[in-house]
Amino acid sequence: MKYVSTRGSAPELGFEEALLAGLARDGGLYLPARWPSFTPDMIRDLAGLPYSEIVLRVLTPFVGKALSEGVLRRLLADAYAGFGHTATVPLKQLDSRLWLLELFHGPTLAFKDCALQVLGRLFDHVLERAAQRITIIGATSGDTGSAAIEACRDRENIDIFMLYPKGRVTEVQRRQMTTVKADNVFNIAVEGTFDDCQDLVKALFADTAFRDDMALSAVNSINWARIAVQIAYYFAAATALGSPDRRVAFAVPTGNFGNVYAGYAAARMGLPVDKFIVASNRNDILTRFLKTGSLTTAEVQPSLSPSMDIQISSNFERLLFDLYDGDGKAVAEALAEFRKTGRLAPGTARWKKALQLFDGARADDDETLAEIARIHRETGELVDPHTAVGIAAARGMIESGAMSDADTPVIALATAHPAKFPDAVERATGIRPPLPANLADLYEREEHVSVLPNDLSQVRDFVRAHARRPAGRTVGVA
Repeated sequence: MKYVSTRGSAPELGFEEALLAGLARDGGLYLPARWPSFTPDMIRDLAGLPYSEIVLRVLTPFVGKALSEGVLRRLLADAYAGFGHTATVPLKQLDSRLWLLELFHGPTLAFKDCALQVLGRLFDHVLERAAQRITIIGATSGDTGSAAIEACRDRENIDIFMLYPKGRVTEVQRRQMTTVKADNVFNIAVEGTFDDCQDLVKALFADTAFRDDMALSAVNSINWARIAVQIAYYFAAATALGSPDRRVAFAVPTGNFGNVYAGYAAARMGLPVDKFIVASNRNDILTRFLKTGSLTTAEVQPSLSPSMDIQISSNFERLLFDLYDGDGKAVAEALAEFRKTGRLAPGTARWKKALQLFDGARADDDETLAEIARIHRETGELVDPHTAVGIAAARGMIESGAMSDADTPVIALATAHPAKFPDAVERATGIRPPLPANLADLYEREEHVSVLPNDLSQVRDFVRAHARRPAGRTVGVA
């Protein structure tokens, strides 16, 4: 399996190289040069398997010969051993057509654990075998940071620097990052928005001399390996409800487009999907694109679902690559215009092509609180604000008759444990969800964080001053 850049001018890489590179050297994101194809029988065979086995079967074609089946099986078993539910990603029924896929049973209580616990072990295996080390730079709107830090903490061959927008994540999210005491972990609170953090990370990768000197790599969803691992839970949920002999739909709380893009990848591999419902909060750039055909930026507005407070969704570039029929040069030109003007209009034909699989809906804070309250009142379940946005979008689509089949089940992705957002949940239901036992003392732990302005040179100097220099040849460079 080879990987190509969405912008067309970076060389093809193998799996290990793409894993370590993260972002392509032309600024693009890596994608498989061809999509693996799962036949209906292959999809049927996934039903009832342990979750780690489903991940193994889905991930194997993307890994190719880079890792043996035995090694990959061992890494996956270790990655999911610490999850707090025997099903790893349990599926719950909310009503006759609506289901909830719980993705928050990992160590940091967010869906990011499903992939990052694997990614950390993949990094460790590859780097140890090659006697190399990397410097991971990431941006987080809340949950990626803690999941990445948990996956990479205390690893000898990795230093990790995580940027987050100061004052724009919840206290639980912040403390899950900043209370980790490890010599290889550095938290940076940036005085700006998540989009600012993301821009800083991309600028550091674009500085090729710095990138090579520090052997930069990435763990957020710009890294293809993370998307590849996430594909598995779409197959797991769909086969549990009868796929491939029954079509399903998914409602996905969406900020950076990585989670829902993993579902799109599953569809490209052969999973029969009726619709992907892109669920946005008040920062609804993706919903507006799906309704109007124009991707137009606006000011980021803080919300009760901060992990979705994004106006520039990095992974949307991967979908654009398909909408532009794999023309990397055209994608690069369109994105350059978007950066310049704040608007991207790919044309009616490409917009309609996207609408074949995607639809969008939004919920503001009042609607989110009302949905949390309704879900608890009718089912007894407590859900976090991001999940509530997804469920509200799913209900709206069901009630509007937007599915091609009136009996199509809709699976809403539960992306975070309600205890990560206790203030919003308590405001909606009067119940303050407690943290699990392993995090019960979170508010008492000492924090470790550096506050920096939204300034590239200062962030670059901080990383250079604190990272241990990589030994041997640089990695992730082509």
